[in-house]
Amino acid sequence: MNKLELLAPAGDFEKLKTAFYFGADAAYVGGKSLTLRAYAGNFDDAEMERAVKYAHERGKKLYVAVNILARNADLAKAAEYFAFLQSIGADGTIVSDLGLMNVLKKAAPKLPLHVSTQASALNAETVKFYADLGAKRVVLARELSLEETAQIHAYVPETELEAFAHGAMCIAYSGRCLLSSYFTGRDSNRGECAQPCRWSYELRERGSDGAYFPVEEDGRGTYILNSKDLNMADHLDEMTKSGITSFKVEGRMKSSYYIATVINAYRRAIDAFLAEGAEYKKNPLFQGELVKTAHRAFTVAYALGKREDTVNTEDSQSRGERKFVATVLEYDGQRGRALIEMRNRFGKGDILEVLSPHDTLNERIRVEGLTDEDGNEVADAKIVQQKLWLHTDVRLSAGDILRM
Repeated sequence: MNKLELLAPAGDFEKLKTAFYFGADAAYVGGKSLTLRAYAGNFDDAEMERAVKYAHERGKKLYVAVNILARNADLAKAAEYFAFLQSIGADGTIVSDLGLMNVLKKAAPKLPLHVSTQASALNAETVKFYADLGAKRVVLARELSLEETAQIHAYVPETELEAFAHGAMCIAYSGRCLLSSYFTGRDSNRGECAQPCRWSYELRERGSDGAYFPVEEDGRGTYILNSKDLNMADHLDEMTKSGITSFKVEGRMKSSYYIATVINAYRRAIDAFLAEGAEYKKNPLFQGELVKTAHRAFTVAYALGKREDTVNTEDSQSRGERKFVATVLEYDGQRGRALIEMRNRFGKGDILEVLSPHDTLNERIRVEGLTDEDGNEVADAKIVQQKLWLHTDVRLSAGDILRM
């Protein structure tokens, strides 16, 4: 079996660090243009070079999304950008547009091509076409079943297959949506999606007098286009058997806390699967972690051979079962205290839970000794990003997260 890769989203450098700290093998990022998440923080050229170096120093990989549907005016800029990515040693570029793939071959022939899920690779001949074009990896369309994926792998066994394992689903076929452009003038196929599929809608009917009447499912409105979130944590064995070697987590627009929680859960699930086989599913930890951050109701979508119920009519998104309250900056073992940076309000007497890639995961800390950097007692941590000393015997590590 080929090495399995846990692939994390990273909308900015802080999220990149978080993804690697919590166990991602690789991350995918975007530049300041030519990418489908234009409203993520993204990386300018200097940051991109630094990000590649940061990844490689840790034995990780960095892939760069250049996945817009390009216009003529984009081609010269894309050629220059591909050459830049090759020069800094990026491990691959994720492309959906056939024209840009051709530009890539000419401008940066040594930069590996990963075909984006936006390209709608749904069958074996399509994947073979991209492989013959020079693609090292194809990110499969989300509408595929694992049985179909296995057929593709058997037909093109040398081509790496990547598939989404977790995160938000697009209601449109392979993400090719026009709603944002129609409603707001922001083109989702060029990175500016306003996510109108997540809006609450009302159906109105024209009456004989020209008035409109609301027709609502209930008092909250109707989420008629809002998809549930993908969750394949219990199906890593089936994904692996189908030929998938890169498990992708969606979320370049998501928070660092979301990335930490989801990547930590999948890192532990993958490691348990590799050690125990399908028995790993009996451990409730992985699913238990995934509900501790914001998410919609979960689905396996098309993976198991038929389209499972994917429409989320209840709400746009739940808040999750935990609140992110602080990040750990350092731990002073001699004094039994951790320097933390406050993110959400908490106070004396509260019970904090540890989110960590280490054995301290889910350790609990009662807030009893809390001081500011000058040694003053703090009973109520309410100043955002204030640095505080939290007294605890739990040996925390820089990068850990505290939640409540």
